[in-house]
Order: sequence, then structure tokens, then C-alpha cells
Amino acid sequence: MSSSRHTGLASLCVLLAGSLWGLYWVPVRALASAGLVGARGSLLVAGVAFVLLLMAMCVVRSHPGRIDPLGLGANAAGGAAFMLYSVGLVEGRISAVILLFYLTPVWTTLITALVLRWPVPRLRYAVIGLGLIGLVLVLGVHDGVPLPHAVGEWLGLAAGALWSLASVGMRVRGEMPPLAGSTVFAAGALVAGGLLWLVLPMAPGAPAISLDAASVVWAVAAALIWWIGSMLALVWAAARLEPARVGILLMSEVLVGVVSSALFAHEALNASQIAGAALLLAAGLLDALSG
Repeated sequence: MSSSRHTGLASLCVLLAGSLWGLYWVPVRALASAGLVGARGSLLVAGVAFVLLLMAMCVVRSHPGRIDPLGLGANAAGGAAFMLYSVGLVEGRISAVILLFYLTPVWTTLITALVLRWPVPRLRYAVIGLGLIGLVLVLGVHDGVPLPHAVGEWLGLAAGALWSLASVGMRVRGEMPPLAGSTVFAAGALVAGGLLWLVLPMAPGAPAISLDAASVVWAVAAALIWWIGSMLALVWAAARLEPARVGILLMSEVLVGVVSSALFAHEALNASQIAGAALLLAAGLLDALSG
């Protein structure tokens, strides 16, 4: 396959992966309606993904190679971040959780500048400014302080910060093989999901668990399509594209998530939140262009 066709296929994979994650709220909300509220539905999905990945490792006899503790921890932290994000989509407003997660360029810039002491391009200071202004507009100011209003929004914010930390760790210590890395990723998600299950209070009047065939299909589909398929495709594609292009294409998640939640979950944004979303997208674009 020619280089240009490789680039086109990889770009399509990233675009589709981002768009799919913009629709991830659909299966977790479907599982919540079957009584798997809080972390329960996300735990089921991550558990199915973990079992399937372990089986795949046994079939292909994949070996993780030399284990780097920091790289291992970074992959597990990445899975924990996505578990926080997954539960946040159940516990909070979908659009707000997605937008709060996409403050990652701000956190990544701060980590690389303050912790790693890496040089920071001037353009990235604009990323921080746009991101923080967008954050204020998305959250709104209540009692003089722009803070998340619900548990789900706090989880979305924490997920973005943890993902930034994990991605920096993976960059510093290199990547694990895709299959082994995805398995550790799912294991980290399971640990985080178990902790969330213990600490999150059960909402009064929560529906009783009523697992049926549709719920099982949603759980398996979420594991196969989102946690395994899209992740492996993204790992393959990211190795063949410039980081700036990957960052820009992944912003399809924000657009698909915000629009789909407005159309189908009736969670439309007001004017100031739309302006905040635009600023967060601009921050992501600047971050990608600044390398």
C-alpha cells in the first residue's frame, strides 16, 4: 500500500474513532436504563473488554516484552481515566462531561512545563488561556466560582487531567505493544471502576437491575467497538500520522458528542456554553498545531 493511501486510511481511522467516542454515551446510558447505574455499566463493559483481550493475548501468544513500571502505570492510568469519563457520562450532562474532558491540552501543557521542565512554545500559553476561558463559559459562574455542578462533571474534569498525566507518561517511557497495552488499559479501568462503585452513593429511586438480551448486546458491543476496536485502530493510525493531524481529527468526538446529545438526549447548550465549546475546540486546534 502506498504512503498516501496509508495516510488516508489512518486519517479515516482516527476520524471514525473520535466520532465513535462521541457516541459512547449511547451504550452506557442504555445500560443505566437497565439498572446498571453509576459505575456498574462501565464496569461490565470494561470487564468484558478485559476478558476478550486476555483471550486474544492467549490465542496470538502475545508477549508484553520488557516491562517498564512507568509505562505500565501510564497505560493503567489511561484506562482509569476512561473509566472516570465513562461513569461521568452516566452521572452528568453528556456535553459538559465531554467538554470538560477536552481540557486535556491545558493539563498536558502545565504538566510538561511545570513537572518535566520541557520548553513550551508560546502558542501553548494561548491554549491555556482559551481553555480556561472556555471552562468558565461551559460551567457558568455560580456564587462567584466556576465549578462543576454535579458528580459527573467532576468526573469528566478529573478524567481529562488523569488522561493528560497518563499520555505524558506513555510518551516519556514509550509504548507497550498494542494488545498488551490495551489489556493493561482495561485492567486499570476495572480497578478505577471498582473504587468508584464503592464510593459513589446510589441515587435514590434507581431502577432495579434488569439485564436482558439487549443489555448484553450493548455491553459486548461497547467492549468490542469502543474499548477494543477503536483503541487498536487509533494506536495503529497514530503511528502513521503526524501528532497535529491526530489531535485535529480526534476533535470529531467533541462535535459528534455535543450534537448527538442535543438531538437525542435533549441536552442542548445555551449561548455561553456554545461559546465555551468553541473556545475549547480552538484550544485543541492550537495545541495540535503547536506540536
